Amino acid sequence: MDRRVFGIETEYGLSFSPAGHGRLTPEEVAKYLFRYVIEFGRSSNIFLTNGSRLYLDVGSHPEYATAECDDVAQLIAHDRAGEVIMQDLAERAELALAADGYEGSVYLFKNNSDSAGNSYGCHENFMIPRRVEFARLAEILIPFLVTRQLFTGAGQVREVDGEARYVFSQRAAHMWEGVSSATTRSRPIINTRDEPHADAQHYRRLHVIVGDSSMSETTQLAKIGSTDLLLRMIEAGMPMRDFSIANPTAAIRDVSHDLTGRAPITLADGRRMTALELQQVFWEKASAFVEREGAHHQHLPRVLDLWKRSLEAIESQDHSGIDTEVDWAIKHRLITGYAERANLTLDHPRIAQLDLTYHDIAPGRGLFDLLKRRGRAATVVDDAEVEKARTIAPQTTRAKLRGDFVRAAREANRDFSVDWVHMKLNDDSGRTVSCKDPFATQDDQVEQMLATIASS
Repeated sequence: MDRRVFGIETEYGLSFSPAGHGRLTPEEVAKYLFRYVIEFGRSSNIFLTNGSRLYLDVGSHPEYATAECDDVAQLIAHDRAGEVIMQDLAERAELALAADGYEGSVYLFKNNSDSAGNSYGCHENFMIPRRVEFARLAEILIPFLVTRQLFTGAGQVREVDGEARYVFSQRAAHMWEGVSSATTRSRPIINTRDEPHADAQHYRRLHVIVGDSSMSETTQLAKIGSTDLLLRMIEAGMPMRDFSIANPTAAIRDVSHDLTGRAPITLADGRRMTALELQQVFWEKASAFVEREGAHHQHLPRVLDLWKRSLEAIESQDHSGIDTEVDWAIKHRLITGYAERANLTLDHPRIAQLDLTYHDIAPGRGLFDLLKRRGRAATVVDDAEVEKARTIAPQTTRAKLRGDFVRAAREANRDFSVDWVHMKLNDDSGRTVSCKDPFATQDDQVEQMLATIASS
């Protein structure tokens, strides 16, 4: 596809730290967090004027799903806007809690696991053509996704074989299948649930649930950009060798636990390769495809460069060339440096606190934010782009129509219903407009509804 729609769904960790007595469960804190949402949206599951979806997911995890984007930097801005929106809710919740006698701080973490061993996800969505054979796509993608953590992992200190170790990925330990329709009980690398949110005759939605949440914008760029590029190669029919892995869920853990990238992976045909070797093959194929086919978008040079430098850093074990750009390397430098200065082992509680605070989204409190302010974390978008994305939908996709409709209906105090495809004014007409084209930015029926709202 020359042009693709993609989006990110992020579930956030939630906790409350009381200033005195009055400890609350996450479920209780979530009610305060979404009190403002329910007041103005009349539900805990709403769409915003920027085209995104904001809702409370299973397990009291607040979730933000970006609007449909067709540019990676645009997607990063809208994902970052989700952090701003969530933090605003946290600050409102603190005021409401204090009014009820619960002084303390609400924390939102953009990570993938808590101290009790629970996991929550970051799901990537890519629109793909229906004509692409899904089984072949999955066959090529799974080895890539199993080893992609070398340059997209968020990093974590966790217990491995009874020892506290630093690993590439938070999510890897919680994956149990290669391909499945499940999302929670038996988490797969690729979810097969066929909900295209578009014309099902022409499109399908690839739902990847194996990735870590990214604090770093450049990690996000590499994660989405490299996966999009591999999809383009598959869609173009580029010949690819079979690297099917015998046991993907065992392999993804082995890869995560080995910072050298050299843990052996057994392929389905009995061959053995390392994560580094597999990713080097994928990078070489991708680079050749871009050069030969002229496939390009403005971010590809940066994606290919960071991808390559990450593999070189792991091979040489010198992470200094990527430790402002790749989450696991940024955090690894932070944790190992602190541990050495304080003479601490990785199983010390202060290390666990440091690990968690990296993912705190509160400005001036979260460690990643502090690193970025000090110039120790690279960026892709600026604050003005993020602020715009907080209230304005992408103007190049269907999200524009949804954002315009939501804004107009709210300003006119009209009762309405909306989802990814449908828009409806809940009045006597009961008319529903269906927008199945994800690239549509103009629709006569939506214009008529907006005119109806304006004249009321």
